[in-house]
Amino acid sequence: MKLTRRTMLKRTALAGMPFLLPSSIRAATTSPNSRPTLGVIGMGIRSRQLLDSFCHDMQVLAICDADTTRREDGCGRVNAYYARFPEKGTGGCVALRDFRDLLARRDIDAVYIGTPDHWHAFQAIAALRAGKDVYCEKPLTHNIHESLALMRVVRETGRVLQTGAQQRSDKTFRVACELVRNGCIGKIERIDCSFGGPARPYNLTAEPLEPGLDWDLWCGPGPLVPYNSVLSPRGVHSHFPRWRGFREFGGGSTADLGAHHLDIIQWALDRDASGPVEARPPAEAKAGFGAELVYADGVTVRHISGGFSIRFYGTEGVIDVGRGTFRLERQGQEIARFLKREDGSSCEAQVLKAERAFLANAKVKLYNSRSHLSDFLACMANRKAPISNVEVGARSAICCHLLNQAYYNREPIRWDPEGLRLTGGNPAWLTREYREPWSV
Repeated sequence: MKLTRRTMLKRTALAGMPFLLPSSIRAATTSPNSRPTLGVIGMGIRSRQLLDSFCHDMQVLAICDADTTRREDGCGRVNAYYARFPEKGTGGCVALRDFRDLLARRDIDAVYIGTPDHWHAFQAIAALRAGKDVYCEKPLTHNIHESLALMRVVRETGRVLQTGAQQRSDKTFRVACELVRNGCIGKIERIDCSFGGPARPYNLTAEPLEPGLDWDLWCGPGPLVPYNSVLSPRGVHSHFPRWRGFREFGGGSTADLGAHHLDIIQWALDRDASGPVEARPPAEAKAGFGAELVYADGVTVRHISGGFSIRFYGTEGVIDVGRGTFRLERQGQEIARFLKREDGSSCEAQVLKAERAFLANAKVKLYNSRSHLSDFLACMANRKAPISNVEVGARSAICCHLLNQAYYNREPIRWDPEGLRLTGGNPAWLTREYREPWSV
């Protein structure tokens, strides 16, 4: 990865430093000056959703965004929080335009990356090499090549990386996976998962570029396309911008929301260190749904339209799971059900019912994280791999990329998840063209 800014010339020296636990984490006290320090890269709606939690548990020192208004607003929110709760932090958060300036700061222990997908791998790799731990939003990468590079750099640097796949820290999904792992519904035969479709090539018309946005930096390693506010709405916006829908910058809902559900499927099937061996295009030539992932044991994951959920079909039953929904059917009997309000009870109660009935003496117990951020903080301290570590996040992203390539090229693509190599298909599908001076 090439970094051309003068302030990052120190990277080599930083990467060569002996591995030391940050002093802020080693300290036994809880004063503001002893808490882990954080820099935020990308100040969109997801970053704002998490900002109070970051301020509560860490000392936020810098906010970085290519948009002047967003970074200054983020800084204002941080400093206002510490003004209300001085016991939590000292304030003094600064606004930065270029993430390389943030990474050059020696007083920052960790970074949160909430930029568009095409930036994730670049910024995460640069942060890791600068000696920072990383919390990066999903999908962790923009293509398979970046997934492999990021796994390698985490191994090389020994840093902690948490992927923002927070469904793993949700009890509903953990219990569903434990039920599958412990054979509650028998041998899994197939899985249906529903989320939106793949991205399309960029085709928006040019709009006047307002002052205060570094458009060249926003595009970064992607192509320098004409500016359109659909990609980066000016100022502080209250929605998720639609850059996700264009291949140059995202992977559509297949990579965005699919990263969550395909991650859970990987977990349920005990494939965190493996993955599918094939991605098949849909039967209909131009369909945006119907592509499949196939595992070596024959389990098929079908991408279907409608809703946002996962259905596991086993030889002895069915499990439906989503955000706030859960259903267990076993041997023709419905054990637990909460799919809508009319079902009565609550999702939590139905999950507990299934857990008590079938998991009290379960042989397989999965990583139990009650909070994704607190899990990251704990792992910064104990130097263990978090629940959504780099291999988990990178391999879940690979599932998304394989599925997308089946849509983009309308051809099967075969993959060796153990050797992490293509066994059928065009090698060009694994990567993209990067705009100078950026490369992975």
